Amino acid sequence: MCTAATYKTKDFYFGRTLDYEFSYGDEVTVTPRNYPFNFRSMGIAENHYAIIGMAYIAEDYPLYYDAVNEKGLGMAGLNFVGNADYKEMASDKDNIAQFEFIPWILSQCARVKEARRLLEKINLINTPFSKELPLAQLHWIIADRNEAITVESVKEGIRVYDNPVGVLTNNPPFDEQMFNLNNYMHLSPKSPKNNFSDKLSLHTYSRGMGALGLPGDLSSQSRFVKVAFTKMNSVSGDSEAESVSQFFHILGSVDQQRGCCDVGEGKFEITLYTSCCNADKGIYYYTTYENHQITAVNMHNEDLDGKCLSRYPLIKGEQIKMQN
Repeated sequence: MCTAATYKTKDFYFGRTLDYEFSYGDEVTVTPRNYPFNFRSMGIAENHYAIIGMAYIAEDYPLYYDAVNEKGLGMAGLNFVGNADYKEMASDKDNIAQFEFIPWILSQCARVKEARRLLEKINLINTPFSKELPLAQLHWIIADRNEAITVESVKEGIRVYDNPVGVLTNNPPFDEQMFNLNNYMHLSPKSPKNNFSDKLSLHTYSRGMGALGLPGDLSSQSRFVKVAFTKMNSVSGDSEAESVSQFFHILGSVDQQRGCCDVGEGKFEITLYTSCCNADKGIYYYTTYENHQITAVNMHNEDLDGKCLSRYPLIKGEQIKMQN
């Protein structure tokens, strides 16, 4: 499972955790403006916005998990198992395969409002990338510095939701996740007052008691509440170092440790990587399960007018700095 979030100080930040029991061999990947995106049903996009994000490369094609384009628009796909539903081809729609959705939006949209217009015509089709890479059941968050939306392709069709918290996890559907926040409106970063009874002398015995009842388990609904609360109450300076550090702390609130989510056969779901992209500057930061040092790739240090992907395998070994 996974968690995605947005964050804004002076700049706009977009990122996610990817939680799973194994890695496909993910790489930070820069797709330049002249790399030919060959869409299965919509022709070839030979010129487009440059993109940076985390991807698995198959047949020289970037299968992005999350990415940001040079205009500052971010998008991520998260597991939505049991609810995602893709369709047959439709003659009156833009037929886009699930694995093409992120490139389709980020290659041509600079803002969420432009993505909304494309979504009015889109039909997410049930075409897999290959026999070895079947369809992934996903839903998506699309965000810029001013707004965020959630996109779900379900049996009833495409659903587009305003996402005022700028957070996405997995099941249940997004409208249910948002409704569930009503159950936690009493939470606060401040110390609570005694509303239990004016006949009892009750007092706080610890800091942080205003957040009593905040979920701490690893389920997708609990992670949604936890990150929404953490993000909406988060405070940091607006420097790059402070902003990036705070973003990793926000997503660190739902970090998954090996052994706590048993998926059988001796395998455990863990946070394979956590990303944070400065969408305004095109700098993609990440940590991995084994390496907590923040690593960065700047898309503007690449030839963005080129035709070939720039690929950076993840640095996974723990980087420890000795002080004596």
